[in-house]
Amino acid sequence: MKFLKNKFFIIMLCVALALVIVPSVLSIMGLGGYVDNAVMTLTSPLRSAVTLVTDAVEGFTSYFTDYDRLKAENEELKEQLAELEEKYYSIEEIEELNDWLMDYLELAREHTDYDLTVANIVGRETGNYMTVFTLDVGTENGITEDMPVITSDGIVGYITEVGTNWCKVLTILESSSSVGACVEATGDLGLLEGDFEMRTEGLCKLTYLSADSAVAVGDRVISSGLGSIYPRGLVIGYVESVEYDEYSRTITAYVRPSADLENLTRVMVIKSYETVAE
Repeated sequence: MKFLKNKFFIIMLCVALALVIVPSVLSIMGLGGYVDNAVMTLTSPLRSAVTLVTDAVEGFTSYFTDYDRLKAENEELKEQLAELEEKYYSIEEIEELNDWLMDYLELAREHTDYDLTVANIVGRETGNYMTVFTLDVGTENGITEDMPVITSDGIVGYITEVGTNWCKVLTILESSSSVGACVEATGDLGLLEGDFEMRTEGLCKLTYLSADSAVAVGDRVISSGLGSIYPRGLVIGYVESVEYDEYSRTITAYVRPSADLENLTRVMVIKSYETVAE
C-alpha cells in the first residue's frame, strides 16, 4: 500500500498507461500514422545516438584490425628486406672476391718467378693509420721473416714475426721500414722510408734524390731491387708532393702507396722469387 502511495510510481504508471492506451485509441480511430510519426520524431535523437555509438565501435574495431594487419605486413616486409640485404651483401662479397682472384691470377701470370701464398688480414694495430697487420698464415704455410707482402696494386710491407699459423706484417708506412726505390719516369734512385709523422696521412718519403732530379708530382715509384727483401719492379706508389732542401741540396718526394693499406682484407706473400741481374 505504501508503494502505491508513492508519487513517482503513480506518475510512471500513468505515463505507461498513456503510452499503451493512447496509441491503441488513436489506431482504432484511424490515426495510427500520426502515432508512428510522433514516436519516430521523439525517438530520432536516441536512434542517432545509438547509430553514432555503433559506428564508433565499428571504427574502433576496424582500426585495431587494420593495425594488426599492417603490423603483420610491416614485419613481413622487414623480413623480406633483411633477406634482400643479405643477398646483396653476399653478391657484393662474391664480386669483390672474384675481382681479387682475377687480380691474383693476373699477377701470377705476369710474375711466374714468384711463389705466392694468399693470406687474410685477421688483426690490425689500432691508431690513425694501420701500420702493422696480422695474417692467418705462418710457419706451417712455409712463411718466414723478411718475406715481401703485396697486393695487385703494389707493395704492402714485409713479414717481421712468424708463428705456427700467423704472422705480422710491417707496412711501408712504418718509420722503421725502408725500400730501395726508383722513379720510373726519370730513373732516379732513392730510399723510400716510413715517417712517424707522415704515416698518419698515409704517406712515405723518398729521400737521397739528387738536386737536379726531374721527379714530379704524379710520377710512379717502383722497387729498385736493391736490398734483400723486395724484388725489382714492384709498384710502390705515386709522388704526391716534392720538397727541395737548400742546405743539403737534395730533393725529398712524398709518396702515397698505391695499395689501399687502410682497407685491405687480403694480401699475397712472396715466399720466393728469382733475382734478375742487369
